[in-house]
Amino acid sequence: MVRLRFLYRVCGPLRYVSHLEQMKVWERAMRRAGLPLAYTGGFTPRPRLQVAAPLPVGFASEGELMDAWMEQPVAPEEVLKALTRTLPEGLEILEVREADLGEPSLPVQVEAAEYEVRVETAVPEGELRKRLEELLSSTALPRERRGRSYDLRPLIRALNLEDASDGWATLRMTLSLGERATGRPEEVVDALGLGGAFFQVTRRRLLLKG
Repeated sequence: MVRLRFLYRVCGPLRYVSHLEQMKVWERAMRRAGLPLAYTGGFTPRPRLQVAAPLPVGFASEGELMDAWMEQPVAPEEVLKALTRTLPEGLEILEVREADLGEPSLPVQVEAAEYEVRVETAVPEGELRKRLEELLSSTALPRERRGRSYDLRPLIRALNLEDASDGWATLRMTLSLGERATGRPEEVVDALGLGGAFFQVTRRRLLLKG
């Protein structure tokens, strides 16, 4: 058995497709490509595919990670070539490489993610930078999600205002990403007093432990 790791991009209409539907797209593409997929056991076997972290609906991405298990050895370059012919527009593989079978699962390895967020706003650059500094100097940022209270501040690892012009502000942020501690870009936007504004999110890359 072989474990292959995919680095890929999500853009266009597929950014509005749910995680489950995206996985179905991958399954269909791999079957059409004739890859020797390994399957799970049980009454309803499924291809052994595992993403590092589901991409929220509406987010684009430049650096998603997914592992796929193959029953037989297959060269990464051959996999890339075969899938290039079967994947739909909006899913683009950037790299395929072999991963160690004994390596921990991808979800366990992920600890943070880098985002680029473009927000439509008329707030002047000076005021935005002041709000950003106040946010970063805060010792706590109490928030509520689905009826549960939490502190957003320790989940923000980095936050910068890259540009503010022509009615748009571009923010770069690195947020914790894990089963028990996940920072969400829309919560940071809201904490900056820009809640309700139109914004676009691109997940630039996932950061793994170690």
